[in-house]
Formats: sequence, structure tokens, C-alpha cells
Amino acid sequence: MNLLLLNIKELIQVRDEAPELLSGNEMKILPTLKNAWLHIDKGVIQDYGTMDKLPELSGFKTIDCTDRMVLPTWCDSHTHLVYAGNREQEFVDRINGLSYQEIAARGGGIVNSAKRLQETSEDALYEQSAVRLKEIMKLGTGAVEIKSGYGLTTESEMKMLRAAKKLAQNFPVTIKTTFLGAHAVPPEFKENKRGYIDLICEEMLPEIVRENLADYVDIFCENGYFSVEDMHQLLTEAAKYGLRPKVHVNQFTSMGGIQAAVKHNALSVDHLEELTQEDIESLEGTTTMPVALPSCSFFINIPYAQGRKIIDAGLPLALATDYNPGSTPSGNMNFVISLACIRMRLTPEEAINAATINGAYAMDLSKTHGSITRGKTGSVFITKPVPSYGFLPYAFGSN
Repeated sequence: MNLLLLNIKELIQVRDEAPELLSGNEMKILPTLKNAWLHIDKGVIQDYGTMDKLPELSGFKTIDCTDRMVLPTWCDSHTHLVYAGNREQEFVDRINGLSYQEIAARGGGIVNSAKRLQETSEDALYEQSAVRLKEIMKLGTGAVEIKSGYGLTTESEMKMLRAAKKLAQNFPVTIKTTFLGAHAVPPEFKENKRGYIDLICEEMLPEIVRENLADYVDIFCENGYFSVEDMHQLLTEAAKYGLRPKVHVNQFTSMGGIQAAVKHNALSVDHLEELTQEDIESLEGTTTMPVALPSCSFFINIPYAQGRKIIDAGLPLALATDYNPGSTPSGNMNFVISLACIRMRLTPEEAINAATINGAYAMDLSKTHGSITRGKTGSVFITKPVPSYGFLPYAFGSN
């Protein structure tokens, strides 16, 4: 469709030459155009400028954006959007005093979701997930990463990834997929974690690669789940298939996971609620993007990633939702941006940069998403009438 957006109060994240990512003080700068127009044709940004310099154009549909902002869509680089059922009882259990780890130890958590998913057909799984995808699109998300990890068997892990690939085919949103077989140890391998890692490496990985189901590989590196040694084994094997890592690290413990991920050239390290100075230093000068998931901290009441400290150290930072049934049953990037400002002390400029340009980088989408740049995808959203872009994190309960 040939679209011309007119009278835009402020066109946000306008970059003639878009960087791959933004680090440190660069994240404080958010370039905009006021009283602007934007031309999108065949899904691609063609041109933009201020209304006093609007050229002669024809054959387009116009949209009047008076009093409204236009932004590139949010790039949510960490979700578990494909899952079966919900875990609201565990929410009640936490209110009654149980911790996330205690719920997992008695058969809840990831293993609970895996049991439900194994019992759910691929069609039903797709339909449930499509509802969630439609919801986050209405909330402004235009690119999203979707992980497996609630299957824990070869068949069910592949079922999740096939559902995610089908979503990518059927919806006008960019989807990247990540194989997360090493999300938890299934009950049948409780006394044989090494056997499960071998199953992932020797059976799951080859099958998933054969069907071209995953862009990335992930592992939950945490006490009670998988060790740094497990990470080395899995990521070494995944590298043989060309799968770059995006890994869960430092959610509850700093145990060397970041350093191991960097050695394996991870695209991103995600969670980071527990972070040491050594962890920060190990990310300096690397191509690995730190990713914070503040709505997970909000929901299960754990510390927030030290976003202010990460940026002040000169590092980049991306924001994502961690949308999943257990620790973050929400894909609302607007709320994530609010939490980043309120609880992590990011400025609105830093938070928007973290959710657009840096989120795109964390999915290897820098060339197509994350900014208003000629030649990039025309994936944008139009706000309701708002006074400024600072109103987006300020009005934390509004879409």
C-alpha cells in the first residue's frame, strides 16, 4: 500500500544513517522531526520531512496524524510467546509466600508448562499463540523473537518452533525463532542431566536445523537449571550448525554465564538482574547486547537489571518483555518502557532507543527495523493525541 502520513506532531527516531546499535551517552539522543510527513510504499520507508517541504506526490492513501506521534514499532527481542495454557495458580502461590524457585522445585514452573504443551496439538498451540501475537501488535510491537523451551522433547520443541514459523507466515510482523531446549531438565532426566544435554545436542539440534526452524540457540544458565559447563557443550555443538547464541544469564545468580556467552560470540545476554562489576567489564568491547526484562522483575518481585549502571559504563542496552506464562504473562512493551524509566532510571530517550534500535540489533534486524530511515521497513505506529514522547512512559497504564 502507498501511504502518506501527514501533519505528524513529532516523527520519532529519525536517522538518515542509522547505526547498528547505540551505547552509553549515544542512548541519550533521540532525533525527531516536528510537524512532519512520512511516505511509505510497498512496506518500505521512501521519504520523510517537514510539512513546509512536502513534495508533489500522487497515488497514495493519506492519514492525518494531527496531534499524534509516529514511531518505529517496538522490537521485542526476548519472548516465549508460543505456549499452552496459563499458570495463574502459581501466581496465587507466590502471593501466598512461595518463591519462583520453590514452585519449580515442587513440579511447577517450566516443567508444568511443558506438560501442558506436550498435551496440546500444534493447531491449538498456534491458535492460542496467534491471539497473543495480535495483542502485542496492537500494543505497537512490529518485530519479535519467539523461543521454544516448553516442549522438552524433540517432538514438542519442534512443534513450538513450527507454530512460531507459521505465525511469521500469516501475520505482518517480523519474527525470529530461538531453540531453547535447555530451558529446564524434564522429570524423566531428573537424575541424568547429562543425558538430556546429549539428547539436545545429538537429536534435537540436528532435527531443528534440518527443518530450518531456528535462527538462534539459547540456554537457561542458572543454579538448579544448567551450568556454565553445560552452556559450553551446547553452544559449541550449536556453532557447528551456524546457530548464534542468545542466552538467559544472571537472573538469580552471577556464575560466569556472561563471560561464557561472550566467548561464544552471543548476540545477546538476557535478564541480568544480578550483575557484578566483572560482568560489566566482560561485556566491554564485545558485539554482545545486554537485554533487560523489567516486567519479569515486576511480576515475580526480584531485583531489576541495573540499566543505569550498564549505560553509564558505556555499554548498549536493549529492553524486551520476556512474555511467558510463568514469570511475565504480558507482551506490553509500553509497560516495559515505563518500568525502565521508573525502576531502572532510564530517561525516555534511552528507553525508546533500547526498545527500537537496540532491540532490533538483538534480533539481527538492524538493517530493516528500529528507526525511521529511508529503505527500512515501514513498520511504524501512530499514537493517540499525546503532548510529548515522554508521555508514553509517564502514562504507564494506557495503550
